[in-house]
Amino acid sequence: MSGEVANNVQDLSIQENHIKKSIHKEDDDHVDPWNVVSKSDTGVDYDKLILKFGSSKIDDELLARFEKVTGKPVHHLLRRGFFFSHRDMHSILTRYEQGKPFYLYTGRGPSSSSMHLGHLIPFTLCKWLQDVFNCPLVIQLTDDEKTLWKELTVEEAYKMGLENAKDIIACGFDVNKTFIFSDFTYIGQRPEFYRNMIRIQKCVTFNQVKGIFGFDDSTVIGKIAFPAVQATPALSTSFPDTFGTKKIPCLIPCAIDQDPYFRMTRDVCPRLGFDKPALLHSKFFPALQGAKTKMSASEANSTIFMSDTPKQLKNKINKHAFSGGQTTVEEHRELGGNCDLDISFQYLRFFLEDDEKLEEIRRNYTSGQLLTGELKKILIDILTPVLTSHQEIRSKITEETLQTFMTPRKLC
Repeated sequence: MSGEVANNVQDLSIQENHIKKSIHKEDDDHVDPWNVVSKSDTGVDYDKLILKFGSSKIDDELLARFEKVTGKPVHHLLRRGFFFSHRDMHSILTRYEQGKPFYLYTGRGPSSSSMHLGHLIPFTLCKWLQDVFNCPLVIQLTDDEKTLWKELTVEEAYKMGLENAKDIIACGFDVNKTFIFSDFTYIGQRPEFYRNMIRIQKCVTFNQVKGIFGFDDSTVIGKIAFPAVQATPALSTSFPDTFGTKKIPCLIPCAIDQDPYFRMTRDVCPRLGFDKPALLHSKFFPALQGAKTKMSASEANSTIFMSDTPKQLKNKINKHAFSGGQTTVEEHRELGGNCDLDISFQYLRFFLEDDEKLEEIRRNYTSGQLLTGELKKILIDILTPVLTSHQEIRSKITEETLQTFMTPRKLC
């Protein structure tokens, strides 16, 4: 066994043990690709996650290099730490400096006909990365995964995937640089994808996927086999129409709960002659009820859907958004609010790009000058045009446009 492969196997074994500990330790956050639960009102301890998963913190040095290499100011999602962790991002920046190609890869697991606000986060950064690096992007719709994990038929998941693809297109991706594909259709169309999937499956044992994902003897075989499906787009030859036979590395922006898939992928890639994929990890977008769990499409009252009307948006925020304020106006004026707990303020950190305005709101709410109802109104005023603009763009996406994005082809 070569030194590199030995190190990869050792790293994967260490990471498996971290996952087992995080799953079974009752007083710890629970984070896996399907469930996120924190014991703390302020949400997941991301510094602990970095240690458990063995990733690297996105620090000032990396952000400074981002700006130096690209000549662009970093996106506020990076600047404010919403993308907080990475794997091998420096190697991607080095490739860009050297004029060597790479591509972006991300995905969406469709479990409802509309995406929600939290789903915008990775796609917003992907759009920015595509523009800054002028590189191609492949987006995997894991409709097969949702059929296996949710009470959905194959037909329902496939249809939801197509609807989600329209939401993704409405984020403004360049059709000449973006390929969106459904697992249910693409895998059967391109034998190269299926062959790579089998190559990956041959490299991973049942014991490894049990350790990484917490599978047991009662897990259906489709779930056990699925991690290889999500790993396969990290091999560029899985897209012969786009990349031909060239072995090109990729950068994967995703939420940190998807990292187990790509730790496995990074172990396998060198054994198949490919570079390890680089990753950028985002924090979770909290549910309306608080940061103990992430926003989920299966919990309507915890979620703001991209299809919600202005009235629905207003009602959800006013009725369900967890407040960091005091119980009475008098107490709030005296003691102030807690921005670390207040969901309206946390959402503003994602969607209000003006740093000075955000700091003014934080200062006024913390001092008690700004009341919870007033803070919620600010959020409603910020989010309403986000939703209405998205809906307007989405309404103009034709079936022909959708088909163009989902047709295998060479990208610019």
